[in-house]
Amino acid sequence: MLNELFEIYYRNIYGGRWEGLRKSLLEERPAYPFTSGLKEPYYLNYASVLAALSLRLPPSGGEILDACAAPGGKTLVIASALPKGVRLMANELSGERRRRLSLVLDGRLPAEKRAQVTVSGFDAAALGGRVRERNRFDAVLLDTPCSNEEHVLKDPAALAAWTPARPRFLAKRQWALLSSAFLLLAPGGSLVYATCALSPEENDGAAERLFSKYGKEVIADNPDFSEGEQTRYGKILLPDRGGAGPMYVARFRKSP
Repeated sequence: MLNELFEIYYRNIYGGRWEGLRKSLLEERPAYPFTSGLKEPYYLNYASVLAALSLRLPPSGGEILDACAAPGGKTLVIASALPKGVRLMANELSGERRRRLSLVLDGRLPAEKRAQVTVSGFDAAALGGRVRERNRFDAVLLDTPCSNEEHVLKDPAALAAWTPARPRFLAKRQWALLSSAFLLLAPGGSLVYATCALSPEENDGAAERLFSKYGKEVIADNPDFSEGEQTRYGKILLPDRGGAGPMYVARFRKSP
């Protein structure tokens, strides 16, 4: 089944590469078994591991925010690397997804690591508007809801309903989340922005707005993993070249 609007939109972005990329998105690919520091493996896309490991953690003390944490894979990766005395807030707005997130954390984290993680349920796009919450977190991971074209291609109903308005609508929400995340970040702190979207509007487009709004407060801090392709503001991993992804990762620091 094809949605011609969908095909035109992504062919305009990826040109002759699109056919192979679409095919790779439809293929079943083995998940990566993340085991470090866990009671049992958690299976996820290897690109998600790289995104979570990109976050620069404070060496001791402080608080980290995983702003859109469900289903919990990236939370586990961060939690497994938490230094003593550092706390992680795993936030998820949806009550049902938050319940499943808690089950994932309870089932896989050893007791001492689980005690460092708190699950919360606020709207991460709104919290930055509260002045008392600004500059609170030493590091923020923002893995935003996105177009998830891989899911769309595998779901006939989602593919039939897709229009170019979808990435535009999601980009607005992503910007609200990213702007809020930057306000919540403490000076000198690390911010990772990640999506599983293919659209530059949802990826570098959001990063560009961050620089436009906050200027010299934003310091580019390119992800240091070797995989993926360089974009203007970050890196994108795509399954037609290397197997992992799709995953866009951009990293920033807030000026001290």
